[in-house]
Amino acid sequence: MSLRLPGQNSTPASGQTGVDVLDYELMAEKAASLGRAGYYAEQHLNLLRNYQGDADGRAVLLKKTVEAVYAWFIQRELCGLRRHDSLIREYAIPKEVLVRLGAK
Repeated sequence: MSLRLPGQNSTPASGQTGVDVLDYELMAEKAASLGRAGYYAEQHLNLLRNYQGDADGRAVLLKKTVEAVYAWFIQRELCGLRRHDSLIREYAIPKEVLVRLGAK
């Protein structure tokens, strides 16, 4: 994450403090992290759906998919998005992934 001092590369609004700029940068980083986590989860879900290999390879891919989806859900919760029902439906997250969320 790169942090800009107030007044660099932008003209701060009157009354804007360093804390305001920091809050803005933190929100931007949260949004970027959420986007990356969603991208990785979607990629792993697609790989799992289309996997044609052996059972051992699928088990490894399933574990990676669970980790990616779990990280995505955690990132969403850190951004204040607590409900995942619509994502589960929209991305058709399989039950075999959902039952393993949070498990080691």
